[in-house]
Amino acid sequence: MNEMEVRQRRPIRPQVVTDEATEQNVKDRSSTYSGKVFMVTFLILALLVLLPLLAAIFVLKCPIEPQQLSFQEPPLLSGILEPNLKLRQAERLFEGQLVGPESIAVFGDVVYTGTADGQILKIEDGKIHTVARLGRPPCGTRELEPTCGRPLGIRVGPNGTLFVADCYLGIFEVNPVTGDAQMLVYPGNPIQGRKLSFVNDLTVTQDGKKIYFTDSSSKWQRRDYSYLVMEGTDDGRLLEYDTVTKEVKVLLDGLRFPNGVQLSPAEDFVLVAETTMARIRRYYVSGLRKGGADMFLENMPGFPDNIRPSSSGGYWVAMSAVRQNPGFSMVDFLSQRLWLRELIFKLLSQETVMKLVPKYSMVLELSDDGIYMRSFHDPNGEVVTYVSEALEHDGNLYLGSYRSPFICRLKLQDV
Repeated sequence: MNEMEVRQRRPIRPQVVTDEATEQNVKDRSSTYSGKVFMVTFLILALLVLLPLLAAIFVLKCPIEPQQLSFQEPPLLSGILEPNLKLRQAERLFEGQLVGPESIAVFGDVVYTGTADGQILKIEDGKIHTVARLGRPPCGTRELEPTCGRPLGIRVGPNGTLFVADCYLGIFEVNPVTGDAQMLVYPGNPIQGRKLSFVNDLTVTQDGKKIYFTDSSSKWQRRDYSYLVMEGTDDGRLLEYDTVTKEVKVLLDGLRFPNGVQLSPAEDFVLVAETTMARIRRYYVSGLRKGGADMFLENMPGFPDNIRPSSSGGYWVAMSAVRQNPGFSMVDFLSQRLWLRELIFKLLSQETVMKLVPKYSMVLELSDDGIYMRSFHDPNGEVVTYVSEALEHDGNLYLGSYRSPFICRLKLQDV
């Protein structure tokens, strides 16, 4: 062994194993084992959740067949449409004493409305009285609604009788004194090959000879209205009933959720809210343009429900769902995403889906040619919830609702 080799060799020092080192090794091995256990547990739990979910996606049948919808960018909520709190100045009337006063009619000092339990009510001298019941009890559940009946649109005719649209039972004329109800249109009779599945709103000429009404869908009933909106079904119609000849004819077809209707003051055209498409269409019933139709107002800031006349010669339009801009609109977002609409209704109930829609009540006043004049808001629906109609009478705006347990009254001089 030469001198160079000796120099290059270094002494091998013995490794000292201490208690601290042993403990650290045990901790490292324990930590690695715990991490592996956690990952395995997590993966098992994820599979337990995902496998049934994937099975549901591929096995469950979707109740709707979504159609492609096309929207413009919603109008900015600015200027006349600027959000405000004016609807919160309304007062709630008869809270807890009635449910779902969808539409309202006033004759003298008496208020009439139809409710979710199938009744037509009269409110006089601060008291509620039952005028009539078009269906038969029991009521109160989704399954019982078709036999219980559900009065929606209500109007006072020229002779003081009430004209009522029941979404399941048809069109009726009701004597508000005796409660006698005469059926005018039976929904089971096919009209141009299709039965009426969702009779919604109506408007009556001053002489009482013509009734214009909407059938929101031939496929879906009122209890499935969220399916109607999310599917984008275009089988709704505007119809005319002649009280003299007893004939019913179709004026407009191919509408997506036709809802509220209103005759013009001159009775030369009828406005019809096309709820799913956030617009109002116009159909001419007299004059040189009779039989023609055009767009009265489109790309609205929300989804219109009932339309009623204003004292200015224009119209009040109620909306319980708003296309917020800036903000988010669920219907706009889902309009081009058919697969996502299918997935939602495979996994969620109608009630759950509707809870995802933000509460926001808005009432618009339009001019006679469809220009925005005023807007009243209640963001988050703190006072006025699920608004369906705004009826002006004697300086007040009576606000109906399709599900709230009260009527609201707003004094117009306060806003």
